[in-house]
Amino acid sequence: MAPDDAVPLDDELAALVLRLSKHLLSQTRVNRAIEVTAALALETVDGAAGAGVSLITADGQAQSQAATSDRVLEADEIQYELGEGPCLSAWVDQCTVTVDDVATDPRWPRWSADVAALSLRSSLSVPLTVGEARLGAVKVYGEHPAAFDRRSRGILEGYAVSASLLLANVDCLDNVSRLSARLRHAMAARDTVQVAKGHLMGHDQMTEDAALQYLIAESNRTGRPLTVVAAEILER
Repeated sequence: MAPDDAVPLDDELAALVLRLSKHLLSQTRVNRAIEVTAALALETVDGAAGAGVSLITADGQAQSQAATSDRVLEADEIQYELGEGPCLSAWVDQCTVTVDDVATDPRWPRWSADVAALSLRSSLSVPLTVGEARLGAVKVYGEHPAAFDRRSRGILEGYAVSASLLLANVDCLDNVSRLSARLRHAMAARDTVQVAKGHLMGHDQMTEDAALQYLIAESNRTGRPLTVVAAEILER
């Protein structure tokens, strides 16, 4: 339960995703899109002193990345040079990776030592995934040990779900300067999906994220487009 003076987690996530959607739907290049994604992560996650987003190729190479500061960029680059670290582990293992204190975490000693020198003590990394596609990871860094609590984790994990869907529709493979046809279609149909989510939240008492996941699951199960599933829910 959130404190009385705190914004409920679902409401905070909904507002964050709306802001992200407005920004990314207007972007034409993947580099700019991930810069926006990183900036919003820094702004939203309590305790974050820096944030970054990396899109990673199948062989583990950073294809495109953004960071909110030079030291975040350096912390990420160290991972790629060493071939190890929390961001890469989040991408490989497809799970959230938390580092409470680089001074005591034994998993990546070389990376931890170099990051400590940057005055970064903790981190939270969440994979960016759409279906079977592993896009990369979004991460935040803290200047103090245990900078990120359960709420911070919930915010970043919920944020990553929507960020993945939006980033996947920016065509980074050919480095084009226009949004893909799929994203343009999503822009035209997003009102139907939003209304269907609202119906599920009100009628079935679902959270924002649960309603979205339900729509996605039904789309995958039936093989029908998300907008068709949303429209059928509204018809019922």
